[in-house]
Amino acid sequence: MIPIHRILVPTDFSEPAMAALKWATTLAREFESRVFLLHVVPEPYAYPWGTELSSLPLTEILAQSEEAARQRLGELAVETGLPADRVSTRALIGTPVDQVVASIKDNDIDLVVLGTHGRGPVGHFLLGSVAEKVVRRSPVPVLTVHGSLPPATSGPA
Repeated sequence: MIPIHRILVPTDFSEPAMAALKWATTLAREFESRVFLLHVVPEPYAYPWGTELSSLPLTEILAQSEEAARQRLGELAVETGLPADRVSTRALIGTPVDQVVASIKDNDIDLVVLGTHGRGPVGHFLLGSVAEKVVRRSPVPVLTVHGSLPPATSGPA
């Protein structure tokens, strides 16, 4: 069996990201792995509309966003039900794909589990796909989870 010791779960707190966290948590229980939860607050300058935001107090907005993400990550860590020493959280400011790839290397990650929104071709063309870019750039396997949370089951069918 291939050992999976460290699982990275990048999250934007969306429904697909929560589904990915459920998958990662299940895998972490099976493999007795550590889970690394990561949220990246996107830098507005990385997007075409970033220059139009120059009159806003961006440093303060980004700091508040980062702190809110830290709090939400802490809540998610508890919700996994994993022992506290097996869940790490980190909120960063930057370009999501670059930060995910850097986190893979920095934390010696074995597997990335992330949600995908499944936007259509037009949305993909206009907005790009963080998931697709991570898949292309990741030095480790990436499990993409499409869609929403699966319905709860009461046992085997």
